[in-house]
Amino acid sequence: MSAFYVLAGANHFINPAFYEPIMPPYLPYHLALIYISGALEIVVGILLIPEFSRRVAAWMLIVLLILIFPANVQMTYNYYIESNPDLWISIVRLPIQLVLICWAWIYTNSRLRDSNSPPSE
Repeated sequence: MSAFYVLAGANHFINPAFYEPIMPPYLPYHLALIYISGALEIVVGILLIPEFSRRVAAWMLIVLLILIFPANVQMTYNYYIESNPDLWISIVRLPIQLVLICWAWIYTNSRLRDSNSPPSE
């Protein structure tokens, strides 16, 4: 999970042009928001590694995933309008966002997190 978010965040800096068209038009400062969201993904991904910061990082990730959801909706809308053959991918991404939120939520609850850990000796 950590590596996924660090790599996804780095991609915001490597390929910001990919994210520009999916920015909802009502948001200002598209390029700045692309870099900020990428930096936050990197920070959250790193904070997921140490156990002492994992719970807070998971909550931060949930908030981040909710905040970036409109970009996924915008991507789906754009692909629909453009008759893009990858429309199906953008549609599948929408419920995957919920799965990612649920996955992060596991790490916010110590009872659930501990039950997913291997038994201690």
